[in-house]
Amino acid sequence: MTITTHVLDTARGRPAAGVATVLEREAGDGWERVGNAATDADGRVPGFDAAGPGRFRLTFDTGGYLGAAAFYPRVTIEFMVEAGAEHYHVPLLLSPFGYSTYRGS
Repeated sequence: MTITTHVLDTARGRPAAGVATVLEREAGDGWERVGNAATDADGRVPGFDAAGPGRFRLTFDTGGYLGAAAFYPRVTIEFMVEAGAEHYHVPLLLSPFGYSTYRGS
């Protein structure tokens, strides 16, 4: 199963390149790292390999990207992965004072 993401800078109207991103999976009372990557020139992380269903979270270092303009220095998105699904796409729409996300395709 693959989890992908895409960060779009809605204030600038372009992809957000170089955003440090971490994917973790819930494990017992904590979280274990699945992988980390920075978004490419198109604002994408091509994919993290994550085995099986469960609760996951993506954390974006938005402060590293936006700098002093970042009201939200870090954005964390928790989501559930169901059994049988082969691909999950979790985009982040970002601006200095807000963000939005959705289940992509």
